[in-house]
Amino acid sequence: MNIALFGGTFDPVHSGHLVAARAAQAAFSLDVIHFVPARVPPHKRARQLTAFAHRYAMVALACAGVSGFVPSLLDAGEDEPAAPSYSVTTVRKMRALLPPGDRLHYLIGVDAVLEIGSGNECVALLDAAEFIVVSRPGFSIARVAEVIPRELHPSAMSDHTIELRHTRVHLLTT
Repeated sequence: MNIALFGGTFDPVHSGHLVAARAAQAAFSLDVIHFVPARVPPHKRARQLTAFAHRYAMVALACAGVSGFVPSLLDAGEDEPAAPSYSVTTVRKMRALLPPGDRLHYLIGVDAVLEIGSGNECVALLDAAEFIVVSRPGFSIARVAEVIPRELHPSAMSDHTIELRHTRVHLLTT
């Protein structure tokens, strides 16, 4: 199966999130997209957020009736409710649930991918899943390549894809 994680604060989830997910679903033949609200987004700790339960409820309502869209509690944080919700931890949790043959993708916006180098365990994250970067007009894959850590530098690059040592980064223009 082709599975994607779409993580975010989702405060609130909005039509842009849904349009991006539908475009990724069509372009990459994704069977399921798990919308994963972050309980404690590490980059937004100083900001006042809507309670996690309400953000999850908004995601559940947005996914209702949409084939292949699933609200996820992967980052619910029952063990450590105040611990930051790092993307690499989310990907590892999902990987542990999947059969070996399933392909895992991580759906991310272009603004977030440009900050990936400052994230927690970014090399491990980029090694763990195929990335689908939701872009905007005029944005090039070369700009994404600039923020990829040195040890992962591309072995090949096309107009829309960067080949890394274990995975790929795809640019989705929509």
